[in-house]
Order: sequence, then C-alpha cells, then structure tokens
Amino acid sequence: MIFYLVGISCVGKTTIGKMLAEKIGFSFFDLDEEIQNYYKKPIERIQDECFTRNGYREKASIVLDNLFSKNIDSVISAPPSGLKFSYLQVYKKHKLNKELYSIYINDSFENILDRLTFYDKDSNPVKERLDESKKKRYLKQIKEDYNYFRNSYNRADFKIDIKNIYLNDIPNLIIKELQKTINIASCDTWL
Repeated sequence: MIFYLVGISCVGKTTIGKMLAEKIGFSFFDLDEEIQNYYKKPIERIQDECFTRNGYREKASIVLDNLFSKNIDSVISAPPSGLKFSYLQVYKKHKLNKELYSIYINDSFENILDRLTFYDKDSNPVKERLDESKKKRYLKQIKEDYNYFRNSYNRADFKIDIKNIYLNDIPNLIIKELQKTINIASCDTWL
C-alpha cells in the first residue's frame, strides 16, 4: 500500500509524511530527495539542464515511477504538481493495479507562510528575513500557487485539513480518515 501526499510547498508533506510512515510502520520517501539521489545533483541544477519546467517534471516522473514500482508499503511526499502533468500519468498508471491512495494536505495560507523555507541552487537552506513587504509578496505567491494547483488537488482520494490541528495529532487524523474508506484490518492497529 502506498500513500502519496500532495499539497502546495511548505504545507508540511515531508514532516507529516515521516510521522505517518513511522506511526504505521511504512517506509518514507521524499520525492525531491529521491530525485536528487537518482540524478546525483540538486533539484535546481537538474531544472537548469531542462529546456522547460515540464521537461524537468518528465525526468522527475521517472523517479516517481521507480518508487511506485518498488511495491513496498510506503508514504511518499510529492511536489506541488504531484497530481498534474507527467506525475499524474505515472500515478494513474500505478493506481490501476496497486493500493495507491493520494492524500491532499491543506492548511491556511498564513500557516504556510510561517513555514516557508528557502534554498540555494545546491539545495542548502538559506536564511531569509521576511519584512512585511516580503510577507505580503510571498502570501500572494502562495495563494497564486494554490489557485494554479487547486483543480489537481481535487483529484486526491482524501483531503486532510490541518488548520488548527497540532502537528502530533495529524497522523491520527489521517489514519481515521483512511479507516472510513479503506477496509483493511491493519488500519485498526495504526491508532
């Protein structure tokens, strides 16, 4: 069984994914890290080599296809476009013959703004002080990103709203939502 977490940047897919995987005894994969490991270079360097953003997504989809093909119980955190473009094609292909479930993680724009992280071209974290002007600009960008990807998030099998939910409670919230739909005995042991 594979749980595929989608949502906009900095919504918490990696943090939540690791916590969920640990709780249910699954392996965890961050697609961005797997892409960097596969191509042996930072994401931005790979993107620079591609003629278009879609060209990058096609290269990244090869890695997603490999992850889905492993046939191991896992939680995978996806990029914001995880249910769009070539990622969607790979997802649909594997959904036909696997227990593969997409989970859309949603939070308020303000909470996402508080979690923004910045990286240089070599994927090293960069500190950036956000004054009110930058906060306004980034908040606007977060809203635009959400609007751009919104329709793709409607494709997800599950929608989990984490507004005003304590981080440590989110894995249980996800499990309870899964139990409502997925008829699997092991789900009962996850809580």
